[in-house]
Amino acid sequence: MPQPEMIKVWDPLVRLFHWLLVLAFFIAYFTEDDLLSPHVWAGYIVLGLVLFRILWGFVGPQYARFSNFVYSFDTIKRYTRDTLAFRARRYLGHNPAGGAMIVLLIVSLLLTSFTGLAIYGVEEKAGPLAFMPGHPGGFWEEAFEETHEFFANFTVFLVVVHVSGVIFESMLHRESLVKAMFTGYKRAESNNSD
Repeated sequence: MPQPEMIKVWDPLVRLFHWLLVLAFFIAYFTEDDLLSPHVWAGYIVLGLVLFRILWGFVGPQYARFSNFVYSFDTIKRYTRDTLAFRARRYLGHNPAGGAMIVLLIVSLLLTSFTGLAIYGVEEKAGPLAFMPGHPGGFWEEAFEETHEFFANFTVFLVVVHVSGVIFESMLHRESLVKAMFTGYKRAESNNSD
């Protein structure tokens, strides 16, 4: 049986961003108060990576661009319904649900990062927000901490949904999306593909 033609979809920077973000986020998530220095540095890395991804979403290659994978709410809803009915079309790049997940993850990670910087500024009088008013135990510190914790946990929830979607889509379309995020290549031919 001949091997299917493969096409390069994920550029090296998208792939490197993806795996570094996974590593940095989980280092930040599991270090918190007891290991403040690695927590802070991992948080800076997460923020830097997310800012890079936003820029790359405008200037990167075809499949990295937001214009390639940001869809209307109706399209996302229709795609999700078709996926659950096992009849969703295959996309070479991110499908509508995957595109929506990227946007949600970016927003959640930005809010996690900025509230983390705010806590660091209030509690430690350090970092780029060291000028923040307030004192440890004050209203702003508690508000930032609650928001930071909520979005960190919400990001974990999104990651679980994302990984579940990747597994489901991989089975539905009989291709390893995890492998594609390592190699950059996906099968070119498909029924109803981009």
